[in-house]
Amino acid sequence: MAAGDGDVNLGTLGSGSESSSDGSSESPSGAGAAAEGGGWSAAALALLTGGGEMLLNVALVALVLLGAYRLWSPAASLPRMKKRDFSLEQLRQYDGSRTPRILLAVNGKVFDVTKGSKFYGPAGPYGIFAGRDASRGLATFCLDKDALKDEYDDLSDLNAVQMESVREWEMQFKGTFILLGSLQILTIWPKKVHTISLLKSLRMLSVFTAIII
Repeated sequence: MAAGDGDVNLGTLGSGSESSSDGSSESPSGAGAAAEGGGWSAAALALLTGGGEMLLNVALVALVLLGAYRLWSPAASLPRMKKRDFSLEQLRQYDGSRTPRILLAVNGKVFDVTKGSKFYGPAGPYGIFAGRDASRGLATFCLDKDALKDEYDDLSDLNAVQMESVREWEMQFKGTFILLGSLQILTIWPKKVHTISLLKSLRMLSVFTAIII
């Protein structure tokens, strides 16, 4: 039977190709794949663009919160304290309840820990150390009031490991907080009362010990 008399070309049936006017053939499946690929590209581009904007917004919010924290934090609102020595009585005035400033002593050194008020403030987990000599409590890892003394504590009953812990805490505080001065003790001499720093008193004690020996 001659072509054109109702014969169907089996080779082209269902092939999905159509001849265009210029003789070229275009596959519908190929066109659909191209359109689908373009859709995925557009979606990915939109996602990346939206993600970039989201990251930018998060960064801006973080900067605003950081600025607000620095503006309203107790340490930022207080002027820097001049370096000086403190007696135990003077140190107790800076426990965070009477004034926003918080001081504590470690191994004879007095530090301004106001910027760590979340930890050393009245409601903080280490608030017991505020306005006190925290050396014994830090050395023994004890947060009870019984671990702190109201009078001068020479730490003479601590063992070598505990004293090493005190020195390590002192170094950590030096690297984190402002060192203001030394902790003073009250020494009574005949007819006179002198306030001298703890470090000076220890030096004097070592000299007297060497002379006796």
